[in-house]
Amino acid sequence: MGGGTEKSLASTAAGDLNTPEDREEDVSLAELKKRMADFAKERDWDQFHSPRNLLLALVGEVGELSEIFQWKGEVPKGLPDWKDEEKQHLGEELSDVLLYLIRLSDICGIDLGKAALRKLQVNANKYPVNLCKGSSKKHNQIVNSNLASINGGSSSLEDGVGSDGV
Repeated sequence: MGGGTEKSLASTAAGDLNTPEDREEDVSLAELKKRMADFAKERDWDQFHSPRNLLLALVGEVGELSEIFQWKGEVPKGLPDWKDEEKQHLGEELSDVLLYLIRLSDICGIDLGKAALRKLQVNANKYPVNLCKGSSKKHNQIVNSNLASINGGSSSLEDGVGSDGV
């Protein structure tokens, strides 16, 4: 989160944790938020942690995560053909993305856990099970398809309505 130290970010932010396997309970977003704040404060990095800088760092980490999958084609769940080193590298890059996201939300004053729960509810309302189960259609396609079937083939809503993703 400072000059060139990203690769040690996940392990150093762990503080007094020996290894993840040593913990039996789940790690909370609140704990990660506190550890990231402490991590930055100890290094006097708060001065660099503007929302813009953190967002750009997050985008860079997403790019590094993307590189892992770039030439692999479709990958089955559980990554059965991956070597342990590849899975470890994936875990490190996923952790970097998560930690930057948590730090960005903290700096912006957003309770990420509450925001995620709100977004899940919005998506549950937007994608009701009875209309979208087994479909990968976007919200506007689901609404338009159902309106078209109700109206005998014509929809009153415009196609191309922006989507928020799921």
